[in-house]
Amino acid sequence: MLRLSIQGKQNSAGPVALMYHALEDCVQTPAWKWSVSANRFNDQIRLLHEAGRTTCAIRELVGPSRIATGANAVAITFDDGFANNLDAAAALEARAMRATFFIVTGSIGQVPYWPDSGRPAGRLLNAEEIRQLDAAGMEIGAHGVDHVRLPGLTDEALAREVRDSKSALEDILGKPVTSFAYPYGAWDARCEDAVRTAGYSAACTTQPGAALKDGNPYRLRRLEIVNRDTAARFTRKLALLTNDGGFAPLLRYVGKRLYARARGLSR
Repeated sequence: MLRLSIQGKQNSAGPVALMYHALEDCVQTPAWKWSVSANRFNDQIRLLHEAGRTTCAIRELVGPSRIATGANAVAITFDDGFANNLDAAAALEARAMRATFFIVTGSIGQVPYWPDSGRPAGRLLNAEEIRQLDAAGMEIGAHGVDHVRLPGLTDEALAREVRDSKSALEDILGKPVTSFAYPYGAWDARCEDAVRTAGYSAACTTQPGAALKDGNPYRLRRLEIVNRDTAARFTRKLALLTNDGGFAPLLRYVGKRLYARARGLSR
C-alpha cells in the first residue's frame, strides 16, 4: 500500500520552507487567499509537531554552518508583517516552534499602503511588537520598503528597497538582519545581486519545491499555504513539495510509483 506522509516526498529533498501571510480568528474559510484561519494554522503546526518535523529560521538554512539542513527541518515564514502574526507566533511558541517574519518596513505600525487585493483590515506590526517577536526567538527578515515588484525598478530604486528595509529593521532590533523575501515572489538575477550587495545571506522566492533545490541561497523555494488548505491539502503539499494541494499531483505521484513497481516486478 502506498502511503502519503507529511514527513516528505523523499528524505534527500532536504528542508522545506512554508509561506504564510495573515492569520484570521474565524470559523469559516477566510475570504482572502493569503489568510489562514487560526484553527487551521493550529492543526497544521500540530501535524508538523506530531510528524517530528523541527522548525528553523531561514538564516539557519544557509551559510557556512547550515545547522538546519536535515530532511525534517521546516522553515515557517510569514510575509508582510501583519499584526495578526502575533497570534501565530504565540501558537508556535507554545509548541517550542519558530518562524521567520518578513516585514514591509514602509508600513510598520500602519495600515499597509500598497494596493489592496482584498486583504483583511488591520495594520502591520509596530516596532515594539517586532522586538517582541525577536525576543521570543523568531527571526525578523526584510520584505522591502514599499512592497513593490523589484525587477521593474531602476538600479537606484532597487538598491533602496533592499538596503533601506534592512537598515530600518536593524535600527529597531540592534542586530543584523540577514534574510529577505522578494515581494510577490518577483525576482531576477539583478535582484539577487542587489540583495547580495546589501549584505543579506538568504532570499526567498515563491517557487515550490524543497528549499535548497537550486543550491542558491538567494533562490530559496517555499510552499504557499493558503486559505483553503485543510489538513489533507496541507499534508499533500508537504509530501509532494507542490503548491497544488489537490488530488492531481497525488494521482501523478501514485501513478509513477505504481509504474516503477510494475517495471521492477517485470524484470
